[in-house]
Amino acid sequence: MRLEDLPTPAAVVDLDRLERNAAAMVRRAHTLGVRLRPHVKTHKCIEAARLQIGDHFGGITVSTLAEVRAFAEAGFRDLTYAVPPAPARLARLAELAHGVERLNLLLDHPALVEPLAAAARAAQVTLGVFLKVDSGLHRAGLHPFDPQLEALAARLAATSHLEFRGLLTHAGQAYHCRSWEEVRQVARQEREVMVALAERLRGRGIEVREVSIGSTPTVVAAENLAGVSEIRPGNYLFFDAFQAALGSCTLADCAFTVLATVVGSYPQRRAAVIDAGALALSKDEGARQLDPEPSYGIPLPVDASGPLPHLRLTSLTQEHGLVTVAEGGATPSIGQRLRIVPNHSCLAAALFDRFWVVRGTSVLAEWRPVRGWE
Repeated sequence: MRLEDLPTPAAVVDLDRLERNAAAMVRRAHTLGVRLRPHVKTHKCIEAARLQIGDHFGGITVSTLAEVRAFAEAGFRDLTYAVPPAPARLARLAELAHGVERLNLLLDHPALVEPLAAAARAAQVTLGVFLKVDSGLHRAGLHPFDPQLEALAARLAATSHLEFRGLLTHAGQAYHCRSWEEVRQVARQEREVMVALAERLRGRGIEVREVSIGSTPTVVAAENLAGVSEIRPGNYLFFDAFQAALGSCTLADCAFTVLATVVGSYPQRRAAVIDAGALALSKDEGARQLDPEPSYGIPLPVDASGPLPHLRLTSLTQEHGLVTVAEGGATPSIGQRLRIVPNHSCLAAALFDRFWVVRGTSVLAEWRPVRGWE
């Protein structure tokens, strides 16, 4: 089968690029002297996760109970569930811990300590726990100087059926940066905040085994990770138009595209319509701080050999994408196929129940990602 044979819209994974991205991050982790615990939420595929772990210890990061279950059943033995758990899910998480050697959760509020410990006792398991730290994103986690942080860390370390693993953060504020130098500054801040906090807790007699950080931009930008034990990047395996705009990668590194067909061609108004809309690409507007003009992905030819600079994907409705054509450029014809590098590959990938894996334009395999939350 070839790309031309696939029904559209279709999710396409370029295996050559995927393998290069995986190997590059493995090498980077070795260079920085840290363990790689890749996040699998971008692709949610067993096959892709096996490529990600390389020769590292085999731990991965997940974001749903469905991922915990599926990856445990596939033989992954060390998982970090990197979302603050809802109270109603504690018993289920404790039961799922029977299927692995270690299941790590993260907490940032004392109200969950005893319910989590009770769930672990009832299931007769020990759960690893990371204290979630807000290193600047202001989404979840405790501020490094929150007065309850040290007490919470000490309580976790002293609670039976819980094993305090250490500190975890995600510097997602890097995605708001306007230059690569700003990303480097966020990466430095992420490390400095976490390493200083770990040393402060150790000075209070609290053992901090792990300092876990991670976002694709900050890991790519990091120059020094002394004091950090593990990194948890995820998007790097696919990359996307946002990462290319930010400077984390080049467009030639983007391994995930959406194959679409031109279903309307209007040369008189320099426009075309493709059959990939918001339900294939999401409505993520990408790095608007770097490019204020609306664009929902980067059009490529079917062989993904390079961008088509005269085409811009300017509007999406549910099943339609509107492509505008620069003056003097050729309007795509009906039936022509394009590959779109989405702004946010994590969201676009989540809209498909299968990925077509290719080398060049030859289809090699079909991967089925984990879907759902439970």
